[in-house]
This record gives sequence, structure tokens and C-alpha cells, in this order.
Amino acid sequence: MNSKKQLAVALSRLQSFEKPSFKLEQYPTDSEIAAEVLWFASQYGDLDNKEIADLGCGTGILGIGALMLESKSLNFVDIDERALRKLKQNLQLMEFKNYEIFNLNVEAFNKKVDVVIQNPPFGVKSEHADKVFLKKAFKISNVIYSFHKTTSEKFIDAISKDNGFKITHFFKFDFPLKQTMDFHKKRIQKIEVGCWRMEKIEKL
Repeated sequence: MNSKKQLAVALSRLQSFEKPSFKLEQYPTDSEIAAEVLWFASQYGDLDNKEIADLGCGTGILGIGALMLESKSLNFVDIDERALRKLKQNLQLMEFKNYEIFNLNVEAFNKKVDVVIQNPPFGVKSEHADKVFLKKAFKISNVIYSFHKTTSEKFIDAISKDNGFKITHFFKFDFPLKQTMDFHKKRIQKIEVGCWRMEKIEKL
């Protein structure tokens, strides 16, 4: 992949959720936002030749993007079989072989990786649902890229410190939520979302 723009275009062609689950807070990650974060991660040295976990991967936009940017291997983890079927369809269009798919609750995934990149539930349906994903990421990796509502800033600051991590970078986006649920009244509603890069503090 030669440019961020090329990456965004490639990611925009991937299939997304057919019938997203409100309970699981399945909102597709915008291709341009995914490309922005993944391109930074690649340039920063967090993807090339690294083993990555995409927790709550859904249909795979973040993990597939990481594979496009020369990740060593990818672990796709999601509890929803329907989403994983779409992920497999997306992967069939590629020639990647360096990945594994885990149909698991995120708490059951215990493989150590170099980097976690995730867009977990924002905690709208269940308060602090994202906490489960963060606590797992802290246990299995040294570097984390994680998407959350910007209103979660204090929570992210506190939980990262409590788990021996420091926030090194923060990206802010107007995240487009498309009209995918029955109760959505607008075709697209934008909410403020951040992506935090967190890195484990080395023990003395």
C-alpha cells in the first residue's frame, strides 16, 4: 500500500455488517478514519513485522488494514458468528495467509501479541463495556490503539495509569454513525470519537 489514500479506498470496498447488533454496539468503522490511524501506526513502526490482535474485530476493517500495511500476523477476535462470516468473505478477496480467526468472547482470548488495535463497544448499551476490552488489551500487549467516545477521556487516562500504561498519542474524529438501526432518525449522525495510543511503561 503506497499511500493513506490508497488504503482508505481499499478499506472502503470491504463488506460491512448486514444486520448490526445494537446489543453488541456494532457500528462500522469509517474507512478514512481507519486509514488515518493505521497509516500513522505503520509510519510509527507499530505494524511492520508485528503480531497484531484486532479485538471485537467485526467484519475486519482494522485488522485487514493492518495486514495491508505489512503486519507479521493478525488475530481476529469476535463473539459474533455473523460478523465473522463477513470477515471471512472479505479475507477471501485477499491473498493473506498470516492470520487466525477466533470466535470467542474477548475475555477468553489470552494470546500475547505486540499490538492491539480495537474499536470496542462505546458503553451505550452497557456502561463501560469498553473496559473489558481495555483490560484484556493491557494484559496481552505493550501497545494499544483503541477507539472511544471523547467523553471517556478521564476514564481512559485513569485506567491506563492503573494498568501501567501511558498515553502517547490522541486522535480526534467526527465519527459518522450511519442509519443502520431501526431507531436511527438521521441518515448519518456524527459523534466525537477519539483513538488513544497507549504504551506500557517499562518497569525499572
